[in-house]
Order: sequence, then C-alpha cells, then structure tokens
Amino acid sequence: MNLAIETDTFILLAGILFIAGVITTKFSSRLGVPTLILFLLVGITMGSDVLGIIYFDNALVAQLIGITALVIILFEGGIQTNWSTMKPVIAPSLSLATIGVLITSAIVTVAVKYIIDIDWKEAALFGSIVGSTDAAAVFAVLKGQNIRPKLGATLEAESGSNDPMAVFLTISFIQLITVPDESIWRLIASFFLQMGLGALLGLLMGKIAIFALNKLQLDSSGLYPVFATAFALLTFGLTDFLNGSGLLAVYIAAIMIGNADIVHRHSIFHFSEGFAWMMQIAMFVMLGLLVFPSQLFQWKLISSGLLITIILVVVARPIAVFVSTWKMDYTMNEKIFLSWAGLKGAVPIVLATFPLLAGIENNQMIFNVVFFVVLISATIQGSTVTLLASKLGLMGEQKNVPMHSLELVSLGKTDAQIVEYELREDTLIVGQSLSDIPFPSGSLVNAVIRNDELITPGGDTILEAGDFLYILTSKESKPHLKTLLQKKNDTYL
Repeated sequence: MNLAIETDTFILLAGILFIAGVITTKFSSRLGVPTLILFLLVGITMGSDVLGIIYFDNALVAQLIGITALVIILFEGGIQTNWSTMKPVIAPSLSLATIGVLITSAIVTVAVKYIIDIDWKEAALFGSIVGSTDAAAVFAVLKGQNIRPKLGATLEAESGSNDPMAVFLTISFIQLITVPDESIWRLIASFFLQMGLGALLGLLMGKIAIFALNKLQLDSSGLYPVFATAFALLTFGLTDFLNGSGLLAVYIAAIMIGNADIVHRHSIFHFSEGFAWMMQIAMFVMLGLLVFPSQLFQWKLISSGLLITIILVVVARPIAVFVSTWKMDYTMNEKIFLSWAGLKGAVPIVLATFPLLAGIENNQMIFNVVFFVVLISATIQGSTVTLLASKLGLMGEQKNVPMHSLELVSLGKTDAQIVEYELREDTLIVGQSLSDIPFPSGSLVNAVIRNDELITPGGDTILEAGDFLYILTSKESKPHLKTLLQKKNDTYL
C-alpha cells in the first residue's frame, strides 16, 4: 500500500471513528451507560480481534495520545470549576487524593498478591495503577447532573488532583522493580518536589495566561481559545521538564483561568469543551484498539478481574473514603455516595502502558486485568451514580445557567460584550421595570427571553424570575453590572 493510500485510509478511518464516537453519545443517556464505555467498545469492535479493520499495538503512541488527552480534559474540567463551590471542599478532596489513593492502592495490592499470585512489587504496581479516581470519567458522568454541589465539587477536585499521586506511585514501583537498589527515601523526596513544583508552576502559569489573554489583542477571536489551550500544553510540558507534576499544574492553572475575568471567555469555554470531547473520543477509542478481546475474555482473567473489582469497589474505596473524610462534614449517605462514585477510566489504562514500555514481567497480564477492572467498574458504577444519588436523597436544585460573556466578534477589537444572566426568585431586580433599574453607564438590555420566547425590552418591561437577560456592556462597566445583577432581595435571606 503506497503512502498516498495509507494517508487517505488513515483520514477516512479517523473520520469514521470520530463520527462513531459522537453518535454513541446520543445512545449513552438512553442506555444509561457512560460514554467512555461506548467509546472503548467502538475501539474494540474496530480492532483486529473483531472486525479486523485496524491493527494497533503501539503502547508508546497510546501513552502519548493518552497523556495529551488527559491534559486537555483536565484543562477543560478545571476552567469549568467554580472556585466558590470548590473552596469549602479542598481539605477532604486533597485528603482523598493522597491518603485515599494510598489506602486504596494498599488494599488492592494485598488482594492482587493473593488472587493473581505475583511478586509483591508487581502487586503494588497494579494497586498504584488503579488507585485513583479518573478525572475523564468523573467529569463526563457528572456533567449536566444536578447532584449536590458539595459532592460534585468534592469528586471533581479529587479526580482532578489525584492523578499525580497515581502517576508517582506507578513510576516509583517501576523504578523499584527495574532498579532494585533504588532508594525509597529519594522517591519520597521526589514526590514532594513534584507536588510543590506542580502547584507553584500551576499558579504562575495561570497568572501569566490570564494576563496574556487580557492584554494581547489578537487579529482573530478564534485565536483566543487556541492560545488558552496552548498554555495548558505549555504548562504541562514545562512543569514535567522541570520534574514537577504537569497534571497538577494544568489543573491549578485551569481553575485560575476559569474563575478569572478574561476576554472571549465564552469562546474559550466552548472550544475547550469541544476539544476535550474530541480528545476523549480519540483516547478511549485508541485504548479500545490497544486491547485484544481474545486475550481479555478468558475465564482465569475474568474471574480474577471480577474479584479484584469487587474488592476495589466494595472494600478498598469505601475504607479510603471513610478514613480520608474522618471527622469532616459529610453524612453517612454522602460518604456512601463518594465511595460508589470513585470511577475508574482512562488514567488506569494509560498508566498500564508504563509497565508495557518498561518491560516489566507480567506486563501484558497487568494491562489486561487493569482494562477489565476499568471496564466493569465504569460500566456498573458509572451507570448508577445518578440513580444512587437520587435514592440517597443527594440531588440538588436544577442547575441554573451561569453568567458568561458572548463576545461580539463583528465589532472587531472593541471591548464590548454581551452578558447573559438568568434571574432567580431572590434576585433584587426581579419585579422591577427596566426604567427603574440603575444599570451602569454604557449598559443596555438588548433582549429578554421568557419561557423560550423573545421579548423586545422597553422601559416598562417588568422582569420576572426565570428571565434570561442579554445586556450589552463595556469592559469598564461589566464589574458594576455583575454587582447589580447579583444583589439579593432581603426577603429571601
């Protein structure tokens, strides 16, 4: 096959795989199955053991694409995170991301040692690989759900910050296996260096990104989302080059960017969401291609994988949650939910490629069992998270559309923006006519959407709860406008 045909074939297959991935999202909610499982199944089906369309067994390429995808997914999850919601749960989230991962990994290590009967260091390597809650899975399952903000924020913060611990443990045990005289104390010191550098560079790069986005006047508004995404990749690459935790740095920088007042905010958010979906599809389909069902679905592997999954889900994760959140402000039902919602996803599968590349003994067996554990865990837990939250009475109010800015591209480099805001019952200006509301100078209400119908605003238009306002404002007036819109009616306090 010549190069031109190979190129055409690759592009054709890429288009087919992305279209198949997008279409599967339509069936995900109807079937009650997480999208990541359907993406994996698309990859498995297209692979050599089923339809035989694509033969793929390159662990290095899988790892490269997987880590790049995780950077994009973490960045998108970070910029969508509301700091005011996350701030109260920082302590339990970090506890789950560190102590929780260690406890989960330790319990799974013991289980794997006696179930699969492998060396203790290899068992610990397996426990490290599956010890963390997966950010891609959690962000995908919780997106759009009205689970209590406290619980959603806890899971998102935990999954966004626990990957560095899992990566560190995985690499450390590979080092201990391949270099027997490696110093454990050196590895521990390396951990604190990685976390410290990751946090420091995340804060620094976040501030630089905010400054650059607001100060640079690019020729095209479409360049701003690309510029923000480039900062995510730069943050990871620079931090990792300096031996820091690149994933932690990206997540911290993304939270800073998402909670800052930046230009072209709406465009950046939507581009990041679409790009994250694309990378998620590419990553899970590729990971599906990497597995061979003929090796995966064997009775010995299935029985071992099921037993390990049961211990992981029913024993290890609950113990980790209850210990990590001891004496913290969580009810029994909330702890049960956090225990069940510790989803496994892309990270364990990507980490399982590390032993393959390092040539660890039993590396293929470790990869296959990890894949099977993720497949079962994500299918059962991921499809029942919302149902369990409902049964435990942990559903919150229906999520309201947050205030965000729609940049007016047609106005070129002007700082004019349209602010969209949904009025709630406790908003001060509800019940007032537009002529009586002291809007800041340079602000004008362009449209009111009420019950999905457009109302042309006039001075005598009286605002009602549930109305969506579209207000044209200048950059200088925007802070005063936000203050006005966010004022509450004392009767609801």
